[in-house]
Amino acid sequence: MRIAVPKEIKNHEYRVGLTPSSVRELLVHGHEVWVQAGAGTAIGLDDAAYEAAGARLATDAAEAFARGEMIVKVKEPQPAEIAMLREGQLLYTYLHLAPDPAQTAGLVKSGAVCVAYETVTGPGGGLPLLAPMSEVAGRMAVQAGATHLEISKGGMGMLLGGVPGVPPAHVVILGAGVVGTHALQMAVGLGARVTVLDKNVDRLRHLDLVFGNRITTQYSTAHGVEEAVLGADLVIGGVLIPGAAAPKLVTRAMVSRMRRGAVVVDVAIDQGGCFETSHATTHAEPTYVVDGVVHYCVANMPGAVARTSTFALNNATIGHALALADKGWRAALRDDVHLQAGLNVAFGQVTCEPVAQQLGYAHTPVASVLA
Repeated sequence: MRIAVPKEIKNHEYRVGLTPSSVRELLVHGHEVWVQAGAGTAIGLDDAAYEAAGARLATDAAEAFARGEMIVKVKEPQPAEIAMLREGQLLYTYLHLAPDPAQTAGLVKSGAVCVAYETVTGPGGGLPLLAPMSEVAGRMAVQAGATHLEISKGGMGMLLGGVPGVPPAHVVILGAGVVGTHALQMAVGLGARVTVLDKNVDRLRHLDLVFGNRITTQYSTAHGVEEAVLGADLVIGGVLIPGAAAPKLVTRAMVSRMRRGAVVVDVAIDQGGCFETSHATTHAEPTYVVDGVVHYCVANMPGAVARTSTFALNNATIGHALALADKGWRAALRDDVHLQAGLNVAFGQVTCEPVAQQLGYAHTPVASVLA
């Protein structure tokens, strides 16, 4: 199969779909790989490294999209990229379609076959292709939150861990999944006072066993969320419903009653965000203020540490990339129900049920597409 990797064009996005080592793996399996010139230069993966691994260089995105039978990316395709997709072409990347009707409409119109990293499931549960970026984003959320608590960034001027004689900041984490757990590790490590809320009591029990009295675990209810948020200096939103839009756990009314100079970091923004006051921002302009509360809602947070993120992502995605290339997408999906869960759009049909429900499309079962 001919596989192509275009350079990412989203604002301040420097990750790349395949590393040179991933390129080599695909070549060992007999495939042909094209990488757009300059795709990995910003993170130290120059064109010479790709050529040494056996890749061919495409001069621009148009050539990459034209040559590839399978397109491997990181972020959702931008409008200019969607325009270059063709019917039957395989797209393998993050999509996050539920809060993005324009992208969904474009992919439906293109007729491309779109496999989304974030809805591929794992044998032991969970979302293994989303997990590495959730790990990065969870850790970054505390880092970003701590920075924006500084007065120069619009915050209240609080040091996350405090100092002897001065109490630490109170960090509230909504969701005890991958994002929440990694945010928790960072916040505890920096000496913050931490409360984590989730509806999964087994998950809360596990965190309590690991962290003991260094954290407070709380079952998530509307009242519990409100009480915690109003007493927080930093709130991190890490809730996820696979494939669907994130629930709005924090209302505008709650935000209006939060402490002036408090910070919210909405890691769920890729799926629409879990704060009513959230809207996507970029690394160029990462924050805005609502009712005195600083909102950090960057939609591609891991892009800020693009080298780490690229290698972590490739570790998770290369196995399925090889299966799709070796067998073709139909056979690969038939053979693996977990990869099958990643198919979101194919030949103008929406095959991911939460996306179809959220955006008002008729849902086409994956089995009917494979048949």
